[in-house]
Amino acid sequence: MVSKLDNTLHMQQQALTLRANRQQVLAGNIANADTPGYKARDFDFTAALQNALSGRAQGGVVLATTSPRHIPGSMNPGDSGLMHLLYRQATQPSADGNTVEMDFERAQFAENAFYYEAGMTFLTSRIRTMMSALQGQ
Repeated sequence: MVSKLDNTLHMQQQALTLRANRQQVLAGNIANADTPGYKARDFDFTAALQNALSGRAQGGVVLATTSPRHIPGSMNPGDSGLMHLLYRQATQPSADGNTVEMDFERAQFAENAFYYEAGMTFLTSRIRTMMSALQGQ
């Protein structure tokens, strides 16, 4: 029963995790808008979500150890290993080499926040529906 619930919510969980990670990347771009030479970063949300859902994310990445005394390490599927951060091409080059365009970054930030909120609303609705079904109402 728990695995069926987990499978039902898995896609939304992955999408929300990636949306939260993207929000951090976009916030970092905005925070560095005045940093000379800073290159704006972003990732392809669709490709990252496909990677997360395709099973490549299921096992995560296990780090190799060269000694039995090493602590085994791994990367969780929600970590940035599934998202390949790319540099954004500037449409208006600046004299200091900074590629952050504040209008574009704000628009991307607001759009991502909207989709995150929509995902939370959908997930909340699904959980309420399941709770109603479990309680027999």
